[in-house]
Amino acid sequence: MAKSLKKVLIANRGEIALRIMRCCRDLGIQTVAVYSTADRDLKHVRLADEAVCIGPPSSLESYLNIPAIIAAAEITGADAIHPGYGFLAENADFAERVESSGFVFIGPTADTIRIMGDKVSAIKEMRAAGVPCVPGSDGPLGDDSAENRRLAEEIGYPIIIKASGGGGGRGMRVVHNSEELETSIAMTRNEASVAFNNPVVYMEKFLTTPRHIEFQVIADTHGNAIHLAERDCSLQRRHQKVVEEAPAPGIDEATRQDMGKRCTDACKRIGYRGAGTFEFLYENGGFYFIEMNTRVQVEHPVTEMITGVDIIKQQILVAEGRELSYKQEDIVVNGHAFECRINAEDPETFMPSPGTITQYHAPGGLGVRMDTHIYNGYKVPPNYDSMIAKLIVKGMTRETAMSRMRGALSEVFIDGIVTNIPLHIDIFTDEGFLKGSVDIHYLEHKLEL
Repeated sequence: MAKSLKKVLIANRGEIALRIMRCCRDLGIQTVAVYSTADRDLKHVRLADEAVCIGPPSSLESYLNIPAIIAAAEITGADAIHPGYGFLAENADFAERVESSGFVFIGPTADTIRIMGDKVSAIKEMRAAGVPCVPGSDGPLGDDSAENRRLAEEIGYPIIIKASGGGGGRGMRVVHNSEELETSIAMTRNEASVAFNNPVVYMEKFLTTPRHIEFQVIADTHGNAIHLAERDCSLQRRHQKVVEEAPAPGIDEATRQDMGKRCTDACKRIGYRGAGTFEFLYENGGFYFIEMNTRVQVEHPVTEMITGVDIIKQQILVAEGRELSYKQEDIVVNGHAFECRINAEDPETFMPSPGTITQYHAPGGLGVRMDTHIYNGYKVPPNYDSMIAKLIVKGMTRETAMSRMRGALSEVFIDGIVTNIPLHIDIFTDEGFLKGSVDIHYLEHKLEL
């Protein structure tokens, strides 16, 4: 039975916390902001109905401090907790603790997060659901060196060794020949044990020129699941996305619906609830599952722009126990959208650039959206991720959207700190990117020139 939420605690910071707060306000839901001492002047902290300081600047003592967040929910009488992205958003223990404490977790169940957070179990579930996966070991690697060499030869070099509990570009090693194999497995195991407290590794074929294509899904607790088409997130630096677009160039409608249905069928198989994203490598017309993000994505606005679906709102309604507001036939791709991640960092060295924003002017015009928490006088702290804004534009064609992004980038004015806006201006005049369908190595090769 559906139960309306009255008060939501937002267990995050920055632009996504502000985005969630605004959505709650639209739904008539009160909000609680939690913040570290470094973030007392964040915009959503000032605008939320209540705000609770949960610790010092260190993430471990604040935004990753589960007891402090639960205590803040208890003292403010919150009904639910929204984790946003990053921090505790994909922490199964946190989701479990939230619900065992009597609050609604606005996201999947802890069991689902655990299944999909472990790469080996996730691949097993996806294969069973008919989702195409990269050829690989189909399970964890053992200690038998001869068997590991046999597997690698069968798959074909180059191969990649991956940590089962890895993410964010860590816990991966490319192996080009059998001489490197044993050492690479051992090194990846050691890194995985230290970084993720999970030494399990597995093997996959290393695709040399893939694109990064992902499908946005939303599922409710009544057995319904829909997809909102795909995004192309191939423009990356060190496995971190820089620019995203939707829909992906070169993906026809029949392929979109086929892959989308495979993803929604997988959601039903694992009992998924809420918003999530299936990530694929795409090469020579083939899709290969790599992981599922069991949360809202940084790049969700490009999907909202081309479908008109408020993804955060759907997350909240699903958490209330309601059925999805849409059926698959209601979802129509309309136009093209881009998102630029604007970071407080040097556009050439990529060194962070914390400091005080002395002047800020947002771009405007038809089809332009700026998701940000900054303002004149805001101090960008050195303690967290350097992203300070997301600039999103939409046009009826890819070319129109690109032109509109160039105009919007020229209008943005952020003074007092250094940003990567010059890099984005360069990207949106790059001949290869203008043509579309660049692979995941394109930007790094461009930056090396």
